[in-house]
This record gives sequence, C-alpha cells and structure tokens, in this order.
Amino acid sequence: MSIKEDLEREEVREPLMDKKNLSDEQGGSFVQSRSKESAWMVYLSTFVAVCGSFAFGSCAGYSSPTENAIREDLSLSLAEYSVFGSILTFGAMIGAITSGPIADLIGRKGALRVAASFCFAGWLAIYFAQGVLALDLGRLATGYGMGIFSYVVPVFIAEISPKNLRGALTTTNQLMICGGVSVAFIIGTVLTWRALALTGIVPCAILVFGLFLIPESPRWLAKRGREEEFQTALQKLRGKEADISHEATEIKEYIETLERLPKARFVELFQRRYLRSVIIGVGLMVFQQFGGINGVCFYVSNIFESAGFSPSLGTIIYAILQVVVTALNTTVIDKAGRKPLLLVSASGLVLGCIITGISFYLKVNELAIKSVPALTLTGILLYIGSFSAGMGAVPWVIMSEIFPINIKGVAGSLATLVNWFGAWAISYTYNYLMSWSSYGTFILYAAINALAIVFVVTVVPETKGRTLEQIQAAINA
Repeated sequence: MSIKEDLEREEVREPLMDKKNLSDEQGGSFVQSRSKESAWMVYLSTFVAVCGSFAFGSCAGYSSPTENAIREDLSLSLAEYSVFGSILTFGAMIGAITSGPIADLIGRKGALRVAASFCFAGWLAIYFAQGVLALDLGRLATGYGMGIFSYVVPVFIAEISPKNLRGALTTTNQLMICGGVSVAFIIGTVLTWRALALTGIVPCAILVFGLFLIPESPRWLAKRGREEEFQTALQKLRGKEADISHEATEIKEYIETLERLPKARFVELFQRRYLRSVIIGVGLMVFQQFGGINGVCFYVSNIFESAGFSPSLGTIIYAILQVVVTALNTTVIDKAGRKPLLLVSASGLVLGCIITGISFYLKVNELAIKSVPALTLTGILLYIGSFSAGMGAVPWVIMSEIFPINIKGVAGSLATLVNWFGAWAISYTYNYLMSWSSYGTFILYAAINALAIVFVVTVVPETKGRTLEQIQAAINA
C-alpha cells in the first residue's frame, strides 16, 4: 500500500486506539480501559525523557541565584562571571550541531545518555571548582548536554507517542524545562552554590536509570533495519493486546520511500522537496527567540527593579505563572491545535510588549509615574503567560513532527542551532538595546512578534490529529 493511498483512506481508517466513543453496551468501557492500560509505557517513556528537560532547566536556572556567592567564594570579577554565565549557550550551540548526527548514529536513547553524561560531568566540575577554569569547563559541559536535550527529547517523545497524545506529551518537555528553572531559582535561595550543583545531578541519574526500562524509538529502529526490535518496541508502547500491524506497515512503507532518496546532507535541506519543512522549523525558532524571551527571562529582576516593583516578588510570580500556564497548555494542545495556540500566544506577546514599552515610555518622560510599576507587572506577566501558552512549547512540538526521518538529524540540528544562536543574540544585545531606548526595545520585540503572527497564518500548517508520516508527506510532497 502506498503512502498516497494511505492518505486518501485516512478518513475511513482510524487506529484502534482512537475508537473510544462506543457505548457501554458495545464494550466501550472495555476499549477505553484497554487504551489507558496500553498507554502506560508511553507515559513512562515520556517521564524518563523529560528528566532530561528538567536537567536542561536546572542548567539554565543555576546562574541566577548563585552569582553573588560564586563571585565571593572564588573571587571572580564581573567579566569572569559573565563568561561563566554566557558560555552555557556556546556549549548548547555545539550540542545542537552534533545532536542530530549523534541521535541518528546511536539512537535517541544513546543520545540521551550522552547528554546526561556531559551534564553529570559538568556539575561535578562546578561542584569541585577552585578557580575559573574548572567552573567554565563545567558550565560548557552542561551547556553541551542542554543542546542535545533540546533536540532529542521532543523528537523521542513525538516518535513514540500515538497521534492523539503526541501534542500533550511533547509539550511536557517545555513544562519540565520551566519546572527545572523555577526549582533551581527557589532552592538556590537556601542552598549553597556547590550544593545546588549537586541537585543538578539528580534528574540526570533518574534519566540514565530509567533508560534501561523503556524501549528505543520504533521509527529509529525501523530506519536502521532492526525489524525484530522495531516490532517489539512498538508492541511495548501500544500494549500487549494492541494490533500494531497497520501502524507498523505505515512506518516501514514511509521509511522505505525515504530510504530510496539520497542520504541527506546540509545543502540538500534547501532542495524543493524539503524546503517548506525547513522554513517552518527554522522560522518558528527564529520568532520564538527574537521575540525577546531571553532578554526578558534573564533580566526580569532588573526590569521590575527599574520600574519600581519588588524584584523578588515579581520574579516569583513570573516563575509560578510560567509553570502554571505551560502545564495548562499540555491539556489543550491536542484539542485546540498547534496553530491556534501559536496565534493566541503571539498576539499576547505583542500586547505584553506594547504595555511594557508604554510603561518605560511613561517613566522616561516622567508621565503618570505611579502607574509605571503596575503597567510593567501587567506587561511582563502577560508576556510570559502568552509565551508559555504557545510560543514556548509549540515550536518544539512542530519541529519534532515535520522533518522526515531521513533529514531529521541534520534539519533538527539546524533548527536547534538557530534557536540557541537566537538565545545568545537576544541575551547579549538586550542591555545594549535598553541603553539605546528602553521603550524602543519592547516596541521592536512587539514588531517581531507581529511578524510571527503573519508567518504562522501564511506558512505553518496544523498538525493536530495526524500521524508523523501523514504530516511529513503532506508538507514535503
């Protein structure tokens, strides 16, 4: 059966797991309970994978609560600590470049082990550091692990999940990143900087142990021609009693079609057959980062302080709101769809930037000074709430869905690299932009987020409720 025939017959042929609307008299309750029972391995595998996301968040959140203590204990200058903080993104860029080839060569689980090992070694180097060299090498190593995690975790989850759960489960990647950042910030106020480094090892240890309990991605196994392991892994993920014949056939036929194409190299990503998926994946990463998120995230305390609002209270509210909204996002992404969430999110980002820009304009021109703290709080909370509702998680979900498996490694590495470059560029330029014009900075971010709305409307497809093979065949037809 061809992929084209598969797509034409989609409306009349639904997977067994999706047939939940039978009445109780017809055995609907039995089917539904079997569906829940068969999904436990998918949930366990997702939990193990997102331990890597939590480790990612722990790395990202480490430098904020530890700056004063590290500088005092190791006698670091501001410039030396700035290198320590920023070298994380350089490590992540290197990790992003190598993540795709590593995941293609040794598997998704193998790549997760590599990332966990680098983070583990990096945290130990930071813990035992007596000078700036060990500190920076440790930070570089954790950044490298972050770069791999940022690509492999959403890809692995997307490849193991049934289509009706894929959006929600992939979104837990962003939820756990937010959780890791928030936990590091909160416990960093009571632990020493060395003790906080040791806590970063915990999610890595859980990940490495958990990988022994879960199967490899069936799609990667099929791509490598490991037929028996492919069947076993897919059966584990769908349940002992599930009929996997249709899904297995669809996966193998699609991979066989792709394998007849030349092996993908970087320059081949820009061929016509792949160009649309590359534009979508890379474009979403550009708008996610250049909309200003890392400028706001890294300097949120300074934003609140300069506006006359309590920086500690503002940051705590910010962290809690980020986690809550991201958690709510996991419950609606497979119902509302990817595209509506992106549009609502980007619209909120525009409004949040405009409100924050107005607050700084009033402050600079000494107009309605008493309203500045409230406006700033409103604008920043609307900004982070909107980002968490869509632009934070959904680009990673779509990136994990749209690239065919024969280019997924190279294309995913490119998209992840662009994301980390954007993170560095925004965090590096933020202070320069604010010194140029505080309100102008946020108006610039508002304009970029407005362009994101246009991009989503005109270029990004809806991927809800479709298998990976159907999505990729439609985009890359």
